[in-house]
This record gives sequence, C-alpha cells and structure tokens, in this order.
Amino acid sequence: MLLGPRIARHASRLPNHFRATRPFLLTTCINRTISPLTKQFSTKKPKTSTTLKTNTDAHHNNQQPLETKMANDHYLTLSCPDKPGIIHAVTGIFAQHDLNILDLQQFSDRSSEKFFMRVHFGPAPESGTDFLVPHFSKLVESHQIDYQLRPVASKPKVLIMVSKIGHCLNDLLFRQKTGQLAIDIPVIVSNHPDFEQLANSYGIAFHHLPVTKDTKLQQESQILDLIKQHNVDLIVLARYMQVLSPNLCSVMSGKIINIHHSFLPSFKGAKPYHQAYDRGVKIIGATAHFVTADLDEGPIIEQRVTRVDHNMTAKELVDEGSNVESQVLGAAVKWWSENRVFMNGTKTVVFN
Repeated sequence: MLLGPRIARHASRLPNHFRATRPFLLTTCINRTISPLTKQFSTKKPKTSTTLKTNTDAHHNNQQPLETKMANDHYLTLSCPDKPGIIHAVTGIFAQHDLNILDLQQFSDRSSEKFFMRVHFGPAPESGTDFLVPHFSKLVESHQIDYQLRPVASKPKVLIMVSKIGHCLNDLLFRQKTGQLAIDIPVIVSNHPDFEQLANSYGIAFHHLPVTKDTKLQQESQILDLIKQHNVDLIVLARYMQVLSPNLCSVMSGKIINIHHSFLPSFKGAKPYHQAYDRGVKIIGATAHFVTADLDEGPIIEQRVTRVDHNMTAKELVDEGSNVESQVLGAAVKWWSENRVFMNGTKTVVFN
C-alpha cells in the first residue's frame, strides 16, 4: 500500500511497537493528519455543559437517616403451641396490609411442642398498629398465641439494683449513655449508699434502701412502689447481693435478669470464684439468667467463659471474671430490650 508523503512522515515518527499492521498504521496516520484540519475548519459550536438530574440523584437526595426510616418499625413476638400454618397466618396479615417484613426468626421446639417467632416489620402507619389487633385476636382463638406488638423506637424502662460491687452497673450506664443499649434507666436501687454519686452524674434517681432479714418485706414493698411509679418493664440485678423474696419473683416473673459470677450450674451461691479456685478449674465464666424463687436456678439467657491457669490467685480470678460478667449482662439486657428472648419452661429461646 502506497502512502502519501505527509502520512509517511507521520508514520516514520511512530514508535516501533505501533507498526504492527499496515491497516493499523494507515488508520493512525490518517487520524493524526486529519484531526488538526477538522479542528481548524469545524463550524460546530461547542456544546454547553448541562447537568441532568436523574432518578438516581433524586433517590440519593431523598435518602433519610436510618433512625428516621425505623421510626415506625415494630416488633412482633409470639409463642404458642406448635402446629402447621402459623407462619402462613402471620405473614398473610402483614401482606394484606402491605407491611414489609424486615427480619423474621422462628423456632419449633419439639420437646416442649411450642412455637416461637420474632418479626421486625415496617414501616407501620403513624397512627399505630391498632388495626392489626383484630387479626391477631383471631389467632389467639385459633392458634392460642401469646403475642406482643411494640414500636422499635420505644425504650423499655429498666430498674437497676446493685450492692457494693459496681463494674456491671458502670458498664450498663455507659452502654445506655452511648446508645449501645436502647433502654431508659429511671431509677437505681441499692442496699448501700456507695453509688449515689455515680447515679447522680448520669442524672438518674438513686434510692438507698437498706435491708435486713427482718426488713426485707418492707424494703421490697418500697421497690414495688418504685416499679409502679416509674412503669418499670425490667429489673436488672447488677451484682445485687441479696436474695429476692418469692413474692417479688412472682410479681416480676420473666422480668428480672441476674448476673451470676460463675458458669452455672457450677458453683452456685456465694463466692463462686473462690469455689472455682479451690477446685483448680481451667475456665471461669458468668451467667445471665432470669430470676426465680429458686436461687441461681432461673432460665439461662447468656453465658461466656475465659481461660485461667494454676498461676492465678483467687483475686486474679475475680478480676478476670469481672470483665466477662459485664459482657454477659450487657448482651442479655440488649437482647431482652430488642424482644429476642423467650421463656421456654426452664430454658430460653434467644434469637441473637
């Protein structure tokens, strides 16, 4: 193929690795030759730059913070005798009212023949979820369900009880203050005055209610008054070193969480770390459980452990175990506040 003089000059200036094929060479040289002429004699006006607002842009502009989106979300929790058709019946109600199921967890316990379900759905109308009540009332009759509907944004009211050891109390207050626990703590009760200043620093009412064997019923009567006054949903025993009466356990059944400083059912009762030290254990742990009239026998919510060895003293076991206690109690309270914990006889079902 013959090339014109001008094209040939451009071709000679190309690097060797661009001289692969004659068609490629011809195309490259022609473009380099003609491009300046095109720019010189072009009569087209330059295009004005415009910005088009697409649907995607509008979508991003209309995006809302996650907290705003979840403002009208709700939790549904239910338990009932296990039988076919429960999931279909429940999800059908949501579909009928154009409610989106964001998360659904369910469990059928073959040993107890009970069914458990937790549903996070939304957004519900700003007017609330009263329109769902007639539908679930029918399921109460047909499936014997026990259910609860609660707005995600609502914060359960928690009364904390503590004695003289404060690491669990301090951890719960910090988690609540920083938003890790979606709870409201209106009051702290203690049989000692030690943590009044700490409570005041968080703006929480502190009640020093001393107790003896002879005054236990009177003291617990005051606690029951505080529960009614503050509409308390849950009591947390954050190393409260007193045994609650059967009456208080009954009134608040399923609504009292205790942290026991051992891996239950091992080392029940007082000084479990010292019991563990005497037995030369290789792991220690902590247990968060519901409180019943039987000491340290309530349904277990969460347990964790850490390794120890023969070099550690009893005090070092206590120090090491304190970290585990705070983690376990914090997790149990968080899961309870998010409606993830179900009583199942002497056990629990936890959707975590």
